[in-house]
Formats: sequence, C-alpha cells, structure tokens
Amino acid sequence: MKIILDIMGGDNAPSATLVGLLEACRTWQNVGFIAVGNEEIIKKTAEEMSLSLSLPNLTLIPAPSVITMEDAPLSVVREKNDSSMALGLRLLAEGEGDAFVSAGNTGALHAGSTLIVRRIRGVRKSGIASILPLSKPLLLMDSGANLELKPEEYVQFAKMGSVYMKGLFRIENPTVGLFNNGTEPTKGPASLQEVYKLLKNADGVNFIGNIEGKDVPWGKCDVLVTDGFTGNAVLKTAEAMGSFFFEKLREIAGKNAKTKAAGLMLKPELKAVKKQVDPSEYGGAPLLGLSKPVIKAHGSSDSTAIFNAIRQAIGFVQSGVTYEIAEMIANENKPAADAAEKTAGKEPEAKKEATGND
Repeated sequence: MKIILDIMGGDNAPSATLVGLLEACRTWQNVGFIAVGNEEIIKKTAEEMSLSLSLPNLTLIPAPSVITMEDAPLSVVREKNDSSMALGLRLLAEGEGDAFVSAGNTGALHAGSTLIVRRIRGVRKSGIASILPLSKPLLLMDSGANLELKPEEYVQFAKMGSVYMKGLFRIENPTVGLFNNGTEPTKGPASLQEVYKLLKNADGVNFIGNIEGKDVPWGKCDVLVTDGFTGNAVLKTAEAMGSFFFEKLREIAGKNAKTKAAGLMLKPELKAVKKQVDPSEYGGAPLLGLSKPVIKAHGSSDSTAIFNAIRQAIGFVQSGVTYEIAEMIANENKPAADAAEKTAGKEPEAKKEATGND
C-alpha cells in the first residue's frame, strides 16, 4: 500500500504535514509514503526542525507550485497543474498510490478529484463525508463540497454514507436522517419535502426522518444528509462549540481554590471527553463517490490531525468501501442498462467493471 500526501497543503504546512507524515512513516513501516511538494522548502523545513527524511518507506516527489486557500477551484487543472495537489491527484489516478491526503483548498481538491481521479461510474456527485465526534460517531454528508444538491443526489449520498458507516464502523444497518428545521415530513422548503419522500421509499436506506439541529449531538442517526453549504456550517459550528465549552470549563476551574481542586479531580475524565469530541482524532474526511480514495484534512490541521488523516486513508483503503459503493451503484443501474441493451438488440454483458470512471 502507498499513501500520497500533499505536503504543501494547509495553513500549517509544511511543518505540520511533515511532522505528521514522518510519524506515520515510523508507525506503519510496511506502508509506502509519497510526499509531494517543493523539494527545497521541504528539506529546509526538515533541517530547521532537525527531522530526518532518510526513511526507507518515504519517497519525495518535487512539485514547483502550491494551491493556496485563495486560488480558484479550477486552478488545480489550469494555472497550477504543476502544484503539489495536482501532481498528487495525477499520481493517484495513474495508480502510483492507493490514496491521496490533502489539507489544502477544499474547492480545488473537489474539482481536481472529480476531473483527474474521476467519480465512480453512475455516481452523480462526490461529497465530503465528515465524522462528527459527538455522543457517538455521526457521518455528515455533504460537509462542504456541493453548495446545492438535487433530490436524487441526497438519496445517493445517503446510500454511500450507509456503506461507509457499515464498512468502517461496523454498523450493520445504519440509520439515516435528513437535516431539516423540524421533524414533520412537511417541514422545510418544497425541495426537502421531496427529498423526504424519496428517502422514505428508497431501497437500502434505513431512513428515520428529519433531524433538527438540537438532536444532532445526541446521536439520533448514523448518517445525516444535507447540502454542502448547510453541512459545512453545521460542522464548523460543532467544532467551535466544543472549543468554546472547554475554554469555559478552563476558566471556571481556575476561578478559585475550590474550583481548582474540583478541576484537578475531574482532569482525567475531562481529558477523555475532550479527546472524544476532538475533530483532529479523525483527522480527515473522505470524498465519497470517487473511483479512488481522497481524504480531505482540515485546513488548520496540526501534525496530530495529519497523522490521523493518514491513518484514516489507510483504513479506508483496507475497508474496500470504494469497491462496495461501486458495486452498489452498478447493481442499481444494471436493470436499466440491460433493458437498454435488449432494446438495441444486444445481449446484456455478464459483468462490467464497477469502478470504471464516470
């Protein structure tokens, strides 16, 4: 197995990405790692931080330019097609690696993944599937890739998210909820009411209805589907509220001798809770629906988050979820494809490659 990392992507690159990568190299010595980025900057950063790049499972691939957070999404295939992100995606598409990890520009990563790596045949759109570390892991999809979705795309996201939760979290029949401003089927705009009906009648979707914002932290469902604009707002609000909560606890604990003593006694339990709700523990989110695994790490990822994003990439490859999604989509489309071939006077093919590019 080989994991490709965009070493220049993210607010804290290349120092955080380099430290996280080297820790991964030492942890998974049977896995190959390909670091893509500006060779001069990488070597200078390693020297300044007293880090050794001489590891047997690490390869450095030079890339002269960098996709910044301000660059337009299509710059990854136009002005900056020689960037660390673009080159890393091409290496993945060409079979030089098994998964790609980047903390860079979300729009560019989504556009580049769609145009270079390509979607699984039959997938309408790929989406960012983020885990919210709440009372239990909750998959939020989409969390930033698509500002708008058609009703049928919500259904496909629900199905892909269910395959993911079953494959990686061993949930046999994941429950699916639709994010809305009320639990009744008639709540929300007409488009969401249509989505509700489609999800309710969709085969292979364990739909439990609408989920309100107040119910999200309590694990009312395993997969929560929404558009990328709303999902990204939910994700960032949840992360910010976690930080706010623990900052307030820190203030209370330091208020006087009594609260300091109570804080010391509760410190182990509070640490455990903080670890449970820390988004860096998951590190990154896969773009479900692509023909090969691409993991989007948070733009502000530190070295721990990068390490965990790499860990997630390894687990994603090992799970075979990409192939399971491809098989599910192929099976859904087979009756229509067979009917079309019969109409054209052809015999249906016995088997087609499920993960063919869209």
